[in-house]
Amino acid sequence: MQLFQAPPITRFDLNFSLFGFQVRVSPFFWLIALLFASGSRNLLHILLLIIVIFLSILLHELGHAFTLRSMEQESQIVLYQGGGLTIPEERSWGYSVARVGLSPAQDVLVAVSGAGAGFLMVLLLTIIVYFFGGTVSMAFLFGFIPFPQLFFPLGGSILSIFLGAFVSVNIFWGVFNLLPVNPLDGSTVMRHILQHFDPVNGYRKTLWVSVICGALVAFASLVWGQLYIAFLFGYLAFQSFQAVRR
Repeated sequence: MQLFQAPPITRFDLNFSLFGFQVRVSPFFWLIALLFASGSRNLLHILLLIIVIFLSILLHELGHAFTLRSMEQESQIVLYQGGGLTIPEERSWGYSVARVGLSPAQDVLVAVSGAGAGFLMVLLLTIIVYFFGGTVSMAFLFGFIPFPQLFFPLGGSILSIFLGAFVSVNIFWGVFNLLPVNPLDGSTVMRHILQHFDPVNGYRKTLWVSVICGALVAFASLVWGQLYIAFLFGYLAFQSFQAVRR
């Protein structure tokens, strides 16, 4: 099984429909979410963080899916060990099937819309918290990444913990996906920029950017003791290097 490919369908998958989009959640997704949440020793906090990770990544993929729908392209969502995938659906085309072709500008818009959905929700929640007299401070996500922590004056500490984690995870996941590391969304943006200025070697340059950026993030994560993130970006950098050689 490839790390960044949708896993095979199993009887343990969670399947549901949301806003007309079919959503499939692989059991591997819950394992990775538990891995990230297990840094806390409080069982309630672990459960809250797993729910937050699920909702945040689902929101990210819905951003992609709604943008594709605005371009008359339906899609389905898969949450799996690599986070999430929004997979365009094929449409009838004569006696065959095909996918709607996107222009470079449309492709870039789809790529950034996932992070954009998360950032927009963060802004909305921050405004709501301030409106009700709440406060914002800094907290450290995964032990080393500083992000805003919201404290909501209504609903008790559990709601404040939930909102703070939701804001932090959405910022982290958005920034994470905008890095120019293949196959993340940021690499799609980088590819179109480089191919615009260099149609012949633009894609090859994109892969080299992916190799360098992925290796740097892997090294930094290893220094900070984040072994899974180090492994993840090291794997992506190696995949990009193999693609360059091919």
